[in-house]
Amino acid sequence: MTSTQLINLPQLPEIVDGLPNISGWETEVASVVLHQEPIFLPTTNIRLEEITAGFAIALHMHQPIIPAGVNSALMSNLQYMFEYPHEGDNHNAGPFSYCYSRMADFIPELVSQGYNPRVMLDYSGNLLWGLQQMGRGDILENLKRITCDRTYQPYVEWLGTMWSHSVVPSTPIPDIKLHIQAWQHHFAAIFGWEALARVKGFSPPEMHLPNHPDTLYQFIKALLECGYRWLIVQEHTVESLTGEALQFQHLPHRLIARNSAGETLSITALIKTQGSDTKLVGQMQPYYEAKTLSWQKLGSVSIPPLVTQIADGENGGVMMNEFPSAFKKVWYEQDRRVVGLTGTEYLELIQAAGCRFEDYPMCQAAGQYQIWQRVQDDFTPDAIANAITQIKQANPNFHIDGASWTNHISWVAGYENVLSPMNQLSALFHEKVDSANIDTKQSEYRQALLYNLLLQTSCFRYWGQGVWTDYAQTIFDQGTAAIKTNFAVADS
Repeated sequence: MTSTQLINLPQLPEIVDGLPNISGWETEVASVVLHQEPIFLPTTNIRLEEITAGFAIALHMHQPIIPAGVNSALMSNLQYMFEYPHEGDNHNAGPFSYCYSRMADFIPELVSQGYNPRVMLDYSGNLLWGLQQMGRGDILENLKRITCDRTYQPYVEWLGTMWSHSVVPSTPIPDIKLHIQAWQHHFAAIFGWEALARVKGFSPPEMHLPNHPDTLYQFIKALLECGYRWLIVQEHTVESLTGEALQFQHLPHRLIARNSAGETLSITALIKTQGSDTKLVGQMQPYYEAKTLSWQKLGSVSIPPLVTQIADGENGGVMMNEFPSAFKKVWYEQDRRVVGLTGTEYLELIQAAGCRFEDYPMCQAAGQYQIWQRVQDDFTPDAIANAITQIKQANPNFHIDGASWTNHISWVAGYENVLSPMNQLSALFHEKVDSANIDTKQSEYRQALLYNLLLQTSCFRYWGQGVWTDYAQTIFDQGTAAIKTNFAVADS
């Protein structure tokens, strides 16, 4: 978009009637994100012909919203950590808070010293709202510095995500796009329209990629409709079209999504290679791996490969304590032929060098080869369901719950007491609220949407049965009550 078009858009309020701004400006958001102008190409100081390889790191930041305040009021888990420092690892509340802010110190420091750093940032909507609730404007203002000041824009890329950190495969399909749009609203309200216009990469929570054909298709469809050009996926969550492991992990791929009607969509995927995430990023392993690589062929063009990694930006001793010095050391000692890049910057550079999307190696969600082998050309929901049943009978370990970077944890098994209320609240929302043709700027709509999205937060299905599943039940009760009160829903 042009600067004039952006100036003519209204400045969004960050908080509306005590709630985060997550709806109401869908038309304006779409007008900002659905553009094809380059983001980094006009300002990048990287020349592909001068480098042998690149590396990209992303930091994922999240704190859930929980009903743990007075009278079960919604509050940030970070605030709870401050208030109850002797529970578990709550003593880390202070260090975590610093971690959410510190990149806005590191980047200006390195730039002022003449270095050329890069980082990608992924903050959940829950965390952003929690910081607002807590009055931690200092953190947000610091982040605005590296987000809105043109001096630092070449060095920092924000990634979009699901607003309430929901794992996509078990998110009700009608809510996938609502999460994506809610994050875009909230981000624009805090950082401005121009900053939102630069967000072109997407980071799925927990690196969780759906492998059911219809869910994956709707996810990719929502991303494309919301203006995203690429997403980051974990290596073992995808496979080649012949069901094999990927051979070119350091090249961009074309992720193919085909549904039960035979319709096909595709989007660029950058591959996060496997490994211990916090140690790899915390010790800046992507840089050292990139030093071992050399140019690879993509279509008719030879390009430098890219090592891509993402990790929690605050979680664990390595990230809290080792990352700052390791991050700075890389830029101090950086080999001029091995450079840091952001995802969009890399893709724009190789496209300018002649790479075509059509030439990217293709991949699909893990396990789909087995499905398509059985379906052949019979594209119907029943054919997909029958194929999945047959595969499960032959291989009890096969599942369509998707895959993530926490594959040892199921986001479905054993959580019926969360999934059932989650689906019930979603159904109630779409039946009584979404279909009511109510203005999405109305507080009643925003409140109902908020509870619907909050209940889908992954944390309520991560820590096992107990207080976290109880939190989910409380949010379900609060959300149901709000919808029934505001939309005159009779008790059954």
